[in-house]
Amino acid sequence: MKKDSLLLYAITDSMWLNGRKLKDDVEKAILGGATMIQLREKSLNDNDFIELAFEIKEVCKKYNVPFIINDNLNVCKAVDADGIHVGQDDLNAKYLREKLGPNKIIGVSARTVEEAKKAILDGANYLGVGAMFSTNTKTDAKVVSVEELKNIVSLGCPVVIIGGIKKDNINLFKNTGISGVSVVSAIFAEKDIIESTKKLKEEVLKYI
Repeated sequence: MKKDSLLLYAITDSMWLNGRKLKDDVEKAILGGATMIQLREKSLNDNDFIELAFEIKEVCKKYNVPFIINDNLNVCKAVDADGIHVGQDDLNAKYLREKLGPNKIIGVSARTVEEAKKAILDGANYLGVGAMFSTNTKTDAKVVSVEELKNIVSLGCPVVIIGGIKKDNINLFKNTGISGVSVVSAIFAEKDIIESTKKLKEEVLKYI
């Protein structure tokens, strides 16, 4: 995984579709500058998840953008995705590495230095740290301080922040050493996804 793949990491959310196709919105995000795509579908059964994943994978492959599956090893293997992202309550990175081999990307959510250290030891390629702000996407997420973020970054594993990130607060993370930002609604809830993603990318390149 190239480090700059994490610059603008877009996580899907089908609740914003309003009749549109997710693959079309993902393509708009990539055209706007998204550097990695994670397909996050908590409510789909595996068969429907796999069907959708093949559609999104095709779009990502077209633009050579890494394609990550959220928290579903079966789907990740079935579609041969580029990798998987898991939380603290999901399968651990060590097990995933055994199942997926050395070449797949494994991302792990972490809120503390202790969680981050374990994920790194278990073979994570990058860490998703947050929530940095309160967010409607995960209402139960605890906010991580900038100080703790810096401590996690100092461990040396690439870090992408998540949770309430939007164009107007990216500047707060200047000089923290993060590798990128991860967003959901700041891309997929916008009316003009391409333009909104472009503006996000401009801010990321200014401060990250």
